[in-house]
Amino acid sequence: MLSQTEENYLKSLFHLGDEAGTNELAVFLGVKPASVNDMLKKLKEKKLVNYEKYGKISLTGEGRKKAIEIVRKHRLWETFLYEKFAFTWDEVHEVAEQLEHIQSAKLVDKLDEFLNFPAYDPHGDVIPNAKGEMPEVHKKTLFEEEVGHNCTMVAVKDNSAPFLQYVTQVGLSINNKIKVLARHDYDQQMEIEVNGKVSSISPRFAKNIVIVCNDCAKKKKAGKGRNN
Repeated sequence: MLSQTEENYLKSLFHLGDEAGTNELAVFLGVKPASVNDMLKKLKEKKLVNYEKYGKISLTGEGRKKAIEIVRKHRLWETFLYEKFAFTWDEVHEVAEQLEHIQSAKLVDKLDEFLNFPAYDPHGDVIPNAKGEMPEVHKKTLFEEEVGHNCTMVAVKDNSAPFLQYVTQVGLSINNKIKVLARHDYDQQMEIEVNGKVSSISPRFAKNIVIVCNDCAKKKKAGKGRNN
C-alpha cells in the first residue's frame, strides 16, 4: 500500500516525464526541494524510482505501472463526474484528485465498464486501459498551427479551473473547429475563429490548446491518392 503522497509523486513524475529533476518536481508539486529528496529516498527503497541526489529521476517499471494505475483512476472518475453527475469540466479535476486514491481494482474496472470503456476524459486526455496500455497520439498546440489552417481542438494541457473557465469564455470546447486567422509578429498574439466568432488569444493560451490539423490531414490524404 502506498500513501496518497507517494501516489501523488508517482503521478507527477509520470506527467513530467522520466527525466525530471528535483527542482522541477518540487515546483510541480508546490513543495520544497528538501521534501522531494526525502520522498524520493522512500520511493527508491520501494524500487519505484531510479534516483541519485542532484541527478535525474525516472520511474522504474513497477513505478510506471503504479503511476498509470493512478492516472487511469483519475481520468475515469473525471469522466464519470462529467457524464453522469453533470460536473463541468473545470470542476472534475479537484474531486478526481480525491477519488483516485481508492484502492479497489474491482471498483475501477466496474466503473470503466459502466462508462462503456471510454478512450478519453473530458479534457481530451487518453485513459489507460485495464492493461495499462495508452496509445501514443501525436498532436500539436494551437500556437504551432499555421495561419490560414483549419484545425480541431482535441485536448488541453492545463487542467486548472481558471484556464478551463477561460477556454469556455472564449467559446471553445473539445472537438470544436478552429480557423487560425492571423498571428502578430510583435507579440505573437493570435486571431482565431470559432463558430463564426473571432477572438484574440495570447501565446500562453494557444500553447495550452491541443489540436489536430484538418488541412494537414487532407493534404496527406491527397498526396497518398496521387501516389497510388
